[in-house]
Amino acid sequence: MRAALLHERGKPLEIVDDVHAEDPGPGRIRVRVRHCGLCHSDLSVVDGSFPAPVPTVLGHEAAGVVDAVGPGVVRVAPGDPVVLTPCPPCGSCFWCIRSQPALCVNTLSIGSGLFPDGTSGLSRRGELVHRGLGVGAFAEYAVLPETAAVAVDPDVPLDVACVIGCAVQTGVGAVLNTAAVEEGATVLVLGLGGVGQSVVQGARAAGASRIIVSDPVAERRETALALGATDALDPARADVVAASREMTEVGPDYVFEAAGQASLVETGIHAARNGGTIVCVGAPPLDQNITIAPAVMFGASEKRLLGCVLGSCHSLRDIPRLVGLWKRGHLDLEALITSRRPLADINLAIDDLVASRGIRTVIDL
Repeated sequence: MRAALLHERGKPLEIVDDVHAEDPGPGRIRVRVRHCGLCHSDLSVVDGSFPAPVPTVLGHEAAGVVDAVGPGVVRVAPGDPVVLTPCPPCGSCFWCIRSQPALCVNTLSIGSGLFPDGTSGLSRRGELVHRGLGVGAFAEYAVLPETAAVAVDPDVPLDVACVIGCAVQTGVGAVLNTAAVEEGATVLVLGLGGVGQSVVQGARAAGASRIIVSDPVAERRETALALGATDALDPARADVVAASREMTEVGPDYVFEAAGQASLVETGIHAARNGGTIVCVGAPPLDQNITIAPAVMFGASEKRLLGCVLGSCHSLRDIPRLVGLWKRGHLDLEALITSRRPLADINLAIDDLVASRGIRTVIDL
């Protein structure tokens, strides 16, 4: 099959046509990928800021059609249109039974690119190929656990629904699940890529009274305003902490860092009101740290600093929920997609992401 292969961090992806996707074993499926969004996490593997094994097929925000199923699979069948998820819940591990499925043991594959038994389902010339970020969807086929694919109605356009897989689950879920933003709350969103724009929509859906956004790219600020933000700040021209505190009198109730920059987490800590909540939604490089100083003042402020993986979503529940919100007009998925490219242009799409051009590029396979 055709696939975009990363051989070496810091190098362009290579389009090859000889990657083998094996027949699915027990509890596994093979999906014919149709569309896959390009996420900043993919870039983090390419540029080496997120170490991952190679060779690997990246791409984890995808949708397609089930091609084949292994023994014991009951949730989906060949021919089913599905949205894929990088955090498939097993349903029985320590975290799943405690209603924390985004922390399921299956999510270890995001870093390893392997199934728990050490295989990947992919190979090339007899050499193992990793499933990048646990999915490996910049390829014609993906081999996955059964719960990594969530069936959707045949009338749902997969070229739009694919962004639910990561950006929308992460952003909307961060608001509704991780932070549980209540109606009337005030919100500050730092970073307006696909995830940040989804945070904006989640805050709007939650009934937030004020949604302040900050991003250096004017077009992204304009999109956020169209999606429900009430105020937009250019961090190159405004003191985001001072401005957001002035707009809300005491500071926002909730701050979401959605750009993957540790320095913005610190901005959020300073901006949030006493008793407020800061949610770390983005994925900063591993060499970036945050400083909370003095620690006693942070404790005395009763602020809460929360981690967030895929919006704390249970994908089997939340993907249908998000599709339903889109069908009822409460989510605008189309606005997140600003470019479409064929697989052959994957490196041009990466260049756009590096330059912050557009919001989401969808790769058509």
